[in-house]
Amino acid sequence: MGLDLRLPIGLMFSLIGVLLVGYGAATASDTALYQGSLGLNVNLAWGGVLLAFGGAMLFFALRDRRKP
Repeated sequence: MGLDLRLPIGLMFSLIGVLLVGYGAATASDTALYQGSLGLNVNLAWGGVLLAFGGAMLFFALRDRRKP
C-alpha cells in the first residue's frame, strides 16, 4: 500500500517539540511562571521528549524508505 504514517507523525512531533523547547528556553529565567510545577521547566522537559520521539519516528521512516 505504501502508506507510512511515521513520516508525518515524526514531523508533527518534532515541530511541536522544537516549539516547546524554544519557549522553555526563552522563559527559563522566569521563576514565577514555573512555581505551579515546583520550579521545573515543564515546557523544556516535555519539548525534549517530544523532539526525541519525533526524531525516532523520522529515523525509522527514513531508514525503512532506503530498503530495496
